[in-house]
Amino acid sequence: MDQNTVLEIRDARHPSPWRPGDAWLGGGTYLFSEPQPHLRRLVDLSRTGWTPVRLLADGSTEIAATCTVAQLSRFAKGLTAAAAPLFEQCCRAFLASFKIWNMATVGGNLCNALPAGPMISLTASLDGECLLLAQDGARRRVRVADFVTGAGRKVLAEGELLRSVTLPSGALARRTAFRQASLYGLGRSGALVIGTRDPVDGSFAVTVTAATVRPVRLWFPLPPAAGALRAAVDAAVADDEWYDDIHGLPQWRRHMTLRFAEEIRQELEGTAR
Repeated sequence: MDQNTVLEIRDARHPSPWRPGDAWLGGGTYLFSEPQPHLRRLVDLSRTGWTPVRLLADGSTEIAATCTVAQLSRFAKGLTAAAAPLFEQCCRAFLASFKIWNMATVGGNLCNALPAGPMISLTASLDGECLLLAQDGARRRVRVADFVTGAGRKVLAEGELLRSVTLPSGALARRTAFRQASLYGLGRSGALVIGTRDPVDGSFAVTVTAATVRPVRLWFPLPPAAGALRAAVDAAVADDEWYDDIHGLPQWRRHMTLRFAEEIRQELEGTAR
């Protein structure tokens, strides 16, 4: 879609004072999907040259905000780690064309903060941490689970940039289980639940997305009993935090979440045994 209010596109490599009507431009799949009448200037990140995905010296994994879905998928295909299949499962949860895969970015998916954002699901479930850069050069780090605060809401300040998401050392070694439900065969996720099991200490975590307005991550030192897990989900998600739109009623989303959480608990507990 043409954005006829945009007067200028600026290269992000050349700093300039942030002003009203500015927006960061990553892949542009959202910015150009619907009218953005408030925009006057786009700050283009496409030529920053950031490495899409890299393994750091401390064993952690850094995913640049400009990493595309296609690049992340290719990276995961070269992994032999236990969590490798989860990357492809979340990439496929986009149900997007090859054009979107090659343009849509991890950072854009997080910053849109949509409940069904599968890059939110992936990085929140693996304890991802966002690196945020302010206009004055200040840096801060925020857990992905805390970065998104509601449907379309995130903790970014005006002009602040999501630079990357870092997955901690050991995250890729976890066993994972993935469940997703949509009302339609090729529909947006109505409930997406991911479970992880740490092979070192046996800890168990469940991350709920798509069904809720924000990512909800529950951690247990060991897999809980079925009743305890159900109670923990209900305690963590307030009644008004179950998402409600044409892709699913709150009651159905809660039902599918609880069902998937229990399936995942059984699967990962059985894997450990």
